Amino acid sequence: MKSTLDLDDQIPVAPLYEAVTESIRITVLPKFIPENSNVETSNYYYAYTITMTNEGRATVQLMKRHWEIKNGFGDFETVDGEGVVGEKPILAPGESYSYTSACPLDTPTGSMKGYYTFKNPSGKSLKIKIPEFQLRDKSLLN
Repeated sequence: MKSTLDLDDQIPVAPLYEAVTESIRITVLPKFIPENSNVETSNYYYAYTITMTNEGRATVQLMKRHWEIKNGFGDFETVDGEGVVGEKPILAPGESYSYTSACPLDTPTGSMKGYYTFKNPSGKSLKIKIPEFQLRDKSLLN
């Protein structure tokens, strides 16, 4: 796990999570969205930006996603679907694709992890790990 830094005060502002599988790098930057959250009703809203980079030699296409979402009590749900944000991006060698999505939670903390299914030119499926990332904000932990 790495951290991005706010150069003004040298304090980490948000963790950056990363994994590489089959020459595809996945990075995740989660962020708490207070304006969409309501602490009084236990509704917490987190956005996450994912960047996928093809570091391999062959063009690949994202076909499916699988998520495991866990709240602060350890309860979890799985979500499966086609593509991401309505798209099935094609990544040539060296290309990247980024998108932002969101996850509501009923606890102030939680985590997400999963995998993408990509297809290579020969039609072989590649299971690409999405690293587990934490959904938490220091303002909620006081």
